[in-house]
Amino acid sequence: MNIEQEAILISRCIEWDREAQNTLYKKYASKMFTVCFQYSRNTEEAEDTFHEGFMKVFENIKNFSGTGSFEGWIRRIMVNTAIEKYRKNSNMALVTNIDDDFEFPESYSTEDILSRIEEEDLMRLIQNLPPVYKMVFNLYVFEGLKHKDIAAQLRISEGTSKSNLYEAKAILQRQINRNNGVLEATGRQNGR
Repeated sequence: MNIEQEAILISRCIEWDREAQNTLYKKYASKMFTVCFQYSRNTEEAEDTFHEGFMKVFENIKNFSGTGSFEGWIRRIMVNTAIEKYRKNSNMALVTNIDDDFEFPESYSTEDILSRIEEEDLMRLIQNLPPVYKMVFNLYVFEGLKHKDIAAQLRISEGTSKSNLYEAKAILQRQINRNNGVLEATGRQNGR
């Protein structure tokens, strides 16, 4: 679908044309469900976020300015919906509260983590992170947010955001090292 066709589809969705909404839904459903799943504890929560997010897309599509990527606009709505659900979940206590100036002694490079594991395996490991670590990791790595922005979104301190990212990377690194050790001991390679 080219930009002109997408603009027509958007204008039809603004008019609540059900066929256009169905077309838009089918075009982006798979990618957006994956986004929702990244930020959810389980499939059921991801489905709730996904459906709520698409309702927001259709309710707010008239506000899409036409500048930038429409897919990116939808993704932002899905991520924001996931963040709202996360904030409402009162049983997800913050893991730590570190001063904003705290510097971590050892750094786990995102590039190092990403280079040592297949994407599917990494996504599985990320999904198993504690919820607060997963949320911070996803916002930092996949959305490209800075700690200041993450802190504002999640209503935590910048230091807590930094700490949670550090801990998430440490957990992922340990899991990757453990998995690589198993693969090396059995003589199998991780596709590399």
